[in-house]
Amino acid sequence: MQSIRKYFKNIKYTLQKNLLRLNTKSKNYKNWVYNFDNFNGDCRLKIEKIISSWQKMPLISIIMPVYQAKENWLKDSIGSIQSQVYSNWELCVADDNSGNNNIKLLLEKYARNDKRIKVVFRKENGGISDASNTAAQLATGEWLAFLDQDDLLHPTALFYVISAIMAHPNAGIIYSDEDKISGNGYKRYSPYFKSDFNVHLFYSHNMICHLGVYKADIFKELNGLRKAYDGSQDYDLALRFLEKLDPKQIVHIPIILYHWRSHCNSTAKNIDSKPYARNAALRALGDHFIRKGIQAKVEIYDHGYRVRYELPKKPPLVSLIVLNNNNLPILKKFLESIFTKTCYPNYELFIVDNNSDDLETLSYINKVAQTHKNVHLLHDHTYPFNYSMLNNNAVKHIKGEYICFLNNHIDVITPEWLSEMVSIAIQPKVGAVGACLWHDDDTLQHAGIILGLGGIAGHKHAGLPKQKPSYLRLTNLIHSVSAVTGACMVVSKKVYEAVGGFDEENLKVAFNDVDFCIKVMEKGYHNVWTPYAELYNYGSQTRGYANTPEKIAKFNAECQYMKKRWGHILTKDPNYNPNLSLESADYSLAWPPRIEFI
Repeated sequence: MQSIRKYFKNIKYTLQKNLLRLNTKSKNYKNWVYNFDNFNGDCRLKIEKIISSWQKMPLISIIMPVYQAKENWLKDSIGSIQSQVYSNWELCVADDNSGNNNIKLLLEKYARNDKRIKVVFRKENGGISDASNTAAQLATGEWLAFLDQDDLLHPTALFYVISAIMAHPNAGIIYSDEDKISGNGYKRYSPYFKSDFNVHLFYSHNMICHLGVYKADIFKELNGLRKAYDGSQDYDLALRFLEKLDPKQIVHIPIILYHWRSHCNSTAKNIDSKPYARNAALRALGDHFIRKGIQAKVEIYDHGYRVRYELPKKPPLVSLIVLNNNNLPILKKFLESIFTKTCYPNYELFIVDNNSDDLETLSYINKVAQTHKNVHLLHDHTYPFNYSMLNNNAVKHIKGEYICFLNNHIDVITPEWLSEMVSIAIQPKVGAVGACLWHDDDTLQHAGIILGLGGIAGHKHAGLPKQKPSYLRLTNLIHSVSAVTGACMVVSKKVYEAVGGFDEENLKVAFNDVDFCIKVMEKGYHNVWTPYAELYNYGSQTRGYANTPEKIAKFNAECQYMKKRWGHILTKDPNYNPNLSLESADYSLAWPPRIEFI
């Protein structure tokens, strides 16, 4: 955000390390499950009562490919289906020529005893895609849910899926949160509490994964799964579905409905256990971008995939805007960093001088503007300080198609920072793009903003040491966020004008960037954060801290405005999860969750 004062750090963003952390022993995932996900007889009765009131009971087909299954795990998996509170399902099993007579007899017994279970035995081994397609040929339901032979469904899984189908009749994909279970099935751990569908995160890793439920008619239209992508066949399927759907037709259930069994041959335990799977995912992504006509290259990283979008041969002009008041050493360091460490070839820089009275500073900025053709000096005497108005005034003078708002205490780390941000900003439906900002002690300052964190909005994973992994490696992945800081933000002038710029009446100092980004999001654009544009942000060395009664009063007024204007979304960030805390920046568990479990 445009200036991070000490007061803001303590109250607005909850950045300091001494803030409440919920990941204590008493509030670990095991206890969270016990307190908030403890399915029992009363829960079953409540759900059965709800189901009895439904006028329609859609059939859901569960697709299970089987190959050399471990018998007790297969029994557990099928048992988790038979234990579903919602009973209008069919299980479609295709054994992929396992050659195991015990498994054959077991499956035949299940089919005899439960007419909802259909089994076919393939005469030759074809791999997971062929086996799944064979199983899908048995399906008669409108929806297909995919379950691996050793994994488990939560007893409420199909109830919540059908509830989502009823609430979203135009949906094409439904997916849920997931966790892992130990080989013996006794321990649940490593929950993945997902955001609502986040296309840029989806391009970084398969966030849909488990539980994935797909509209059967689209599955048939696409000719099912493709053998060439075995190992990431579900990722390839979801990518092809995405090309048929509006993102709003991809519905997220923020409840853990799938338990992914961890064992030595499973990617649940070791992502490198199936190296061919990652290569298949790489090809699936590359093919998707070709079909979409998007110029991009995909690379495999330890933590996921990086999409490198190509800039046009003539990159668009970007107008950099920086505000300044005196502080010559800071400004000199900033300009030297921009001039010597930025490899983007087509930018102009506007220095907005706001009431500087230091003669040395004034002389210096005049000289810079005279000696650099792409540097322009604007004198703006707005007083008292109004960040929103100063930037809005500056935008009136720019020539660029894209705007980059910058703090003057920025120091470039990666020379391609602007190229990376612009390459994302030029993509369809992208709004504001934010950078990865570090404090000078190499702890994280900005990796995107969570709405509601600390009361209004806060920086996710703030204070995280550079070498420490974040929750699910999110700080290593390009993904959509609800807001990014104005300390380093790129946005097209078209999008900026569409939302009316920054709010200079109600948000003169604080939260103007958050408000701006929410307006952008409400227009249907995605705000995106990238870890591949890295810069240092040395803090509020220009404006100082909000440590006077007057400044604190203004800050409190801006807090109240944000609550009044955006209160309906501040606790429902679509790029976060209601099972995660709004009191801690580190993706700790919410205690209690902001969602009711039946």
